[in-house]
Amino acid sequence: MAAVLHTLDMVNFQQHCGGTIINNRSILSAAHCVYLEPTEVIRVRIGSSYRSSGGEVLPLAAFLIYPTYTTHKYDDDVAILRTAVEIKYSATVQPAPIAGSTYNLPDNEVVWATGWVQLKQMIIPSNFAMYKCGPSHTRLAGGYTCLVCPSHLTCCVLAGSASAVVTSVGATPGGPVFHNGVVVGICAFGGGCRTPESYRLPGGNARVSSYSTWIQANA
Repeated sequence: MAAVLHTLDMVNFQQHCGGTIINNRSILSAAHCVYLEPTEVIRVRIGSSYRSSGGEVLPLAAFLIYPTYTTHKYDDDVAILRTAVEIKYSATVQPAPIAGSTYNLPDNEVVWATGWVQLKQMIIPSNFAMYKCGPSHTRLAGGYTCLVCPSHLTCCVLAGSASAVVTSVGATPGGPVFHNGVVVGICAFGGGCRTPESYRLPGGNARVSSYSTWIQANA
């Protein structure tokens, strides 16, 4: 996993989002992490499990944002970050395989989310099962409705608990969700723990298999 860094002063770069190395020049992340930002204010840290130290910090050459992404809806929150230099693989820096367009991810499968956690909101371990948005999650903050989870999104609930609906590791948008070692989701939206009675949607992840053709063509 990579830490996506952002700066306001071109001096101090702080962890802003997460991402996944998919080849020696490309990192998969969420579009909202870099939307409308100039490339020079974003960098990536690779090879470290710490969000603010260690590893290597790389500049970026370009962003590729999924063509139909818009901030007015939750759809298509997918981006490719192109590094300005080649990513050198090592014991701590490796690419991750992504789900292809026909990848089958049934409901109630166990998946794993990685990232940096807000422990006050998170229940450990980070072991998730797939969950469809049901009648108890019909309201969104803006008054929108979601009767079922759309095919291009995945929703998650903590495995073994029917009461705590959580995002993909709380505060790491752009971070990966894995199924059997394959990246099946990109953390897109949500804000920590949710209960079935919550008026907000549980954490949603862009379903990678819906975007794999575009990702493979542009990475």
